[in-house]
Amino acid sequence: MARPPDPKRRQELLDGAVDYVVANGISELSLRPLAVALGTQAPVLLHHFGTKERLVEELLSQVRDRLRALGRSAEAGTRRSGLGAVWTWVSDPAQGPLMRLFFEAYGLALRHPDRYSDFLDHAVRDWLDEPLAAVDDISATLAIATVTGLLLDLLTTGDRLRVEAAMERFAFLLRWHADQTASVPD
Repeated sequence: MARPPDPKRRQELLDGAVDYVVANGISELSLRPLAVALGTQAPVLLHHFGTKERLVEELLSQVRDRLRALGRSAEAGTRRSGLGAVWTWVSDPAQGPLMRLFFEAYGLALRHPDRYSDFLDHAVRDWLDEPLAAVDDISATLAIATVTGLLLDLLTTGDRLRVEAAMERFAFLLRWHADQTASVPD
């Protein structure tokens, strides 16, 4: 009878695998190179995760968790809050590999929604529930679409000045809209 997976070792492998996919991507993930990078063998990964698909599901969940935790700590470490803190954090060049992985994982989940429905169920909801919870859902939806679009632009072109100016304009328009809406009597 096979022995059950060791939870501590499983978590160590999962943490290492997240670091690996942040550096190398997830769409072409292969168990052998991953196992070598983790100092183990592919059958050990299968013992702990069952299948490659299950490992990828857990990697996507860990990436989401890591993004949320890092985003919360970034917001706590700045005087900015809400949209300003989100943009400052996601556009930080140090977050580039993690943000590229987020978009890659998003694309993978969109391609295979039956396999990665949990990732898709939370990809937008995490933003609405945490950093943008203080604004109404319509404004938050607009902010999410704008931030992700501008971030894709920044990661693609590297044109920080233009993209930052666009973000500043969007933030101004959002504040203007909030002011206009607040001044309208009920």
